[in-house]
Amino acid sequence: MSTLPFKQTSRSSQSQKLISQRIDPACLMRIKSLELRAKSVVEGTWKGLHRSPYHGFSVEFTEYREYTPGDDPRHIDWKLAARSNQHFIKRFEEETNLCCHMLLDLSSSMQFDSLGYSKSDYAKTLVATFAYFLSTQRDASGLIIFHEHVDSIVPARFTRGQLRRILIELERPPQGSHTNLISPLKHAVETIKKRGLVVLISDLMTSVDELNTQLGYLRAKGHEVALFQILDPAEVHLNFHETAVFEDLETGERISLNPKAAQKQYLEQFNAHLDSIETICRKQGVHYHKLTTDTPLEVGLSDFLTDRAA
Repeated sequence: MSTLPFKQTSRSSQSQKLISQRIDPACLMRIKSLELRAKSVVEGTWKGLHRSPYHGFSVEFTEYREYTPGDDPRHIDWKLAARSNQHFIKRFEEETNLCCHMLLDLSSSMQFDSLGYSKSDYAKTLVATFAYFLSTQRDASGLIIFHEHVDSIVPARFTRGQLRRILIELERPPQGSHTNLISPLKHAVETIKKRGLVVLISDLMTSVDELNTQLGYLRAKGHEVALFQILDPAEVHLNFHETAVFEDLETGERISLNPKAAQKQYLEQFNAHLDSIETICRKQGVHYHKLTTDTPLEVGLSDFLTDRAA
């Protein structure tokens, strides 16, 4: 990992203090392994951080296995040993205080890129980073992938192999076209019984009305909710200089446009859309984070941890 161009940060905000180093996303995306990307981001963000703001777990007994030298003798079931004349160890499975459900949008609009990697590449890395970090904290994580409907589900739990299950789903090629936030959010509202953390990762290129309704339902059930809006810098600034053909990735519609002439109207409507989302999140008590794909992932994640610690 020494070849990566780490940038030392001197910013003094509380969230920036959690970051020991930042990786240029363009360099990070060159790493083929999602797990290695996630590990790099986690080590850059939480290096030296002993416990997360929501760390904590208990254990419960699951099964027996035969005692082997080196095992903790405190876990020997002496009553069973007296009956069987053999030594058995009680195996335990961690039962976590935090249960994190990640909802990932892989609709066609998430395939847009102007930097050599797409919004979906960035979002997948973000999800992998969350899952990796949660596994190190022995917290439960799960994943719902959606586009116009729910595509795949990895139920939230903390077990051996859970991180691998999530990574396998993330490595599958995207299948969807349109964005439909209703389906995954309704699924979360109806199926997540235990209060936990729901993280929605999307570009939110859709109507905000139903988003407001479903976020309200999640909050009413006691869930903590975080929303990560993933945007490409070209979408935010419309920094094209020549007439070009623009294609709607979800409908296939094409228009020829002079960006310079349309920039003012586009930015007014686009920023109004962002303001509406931010207002909804503020009113619903939802953590809102807007990340452009040229932003080091460590920055957004450390800001999110600071929110939870506040």
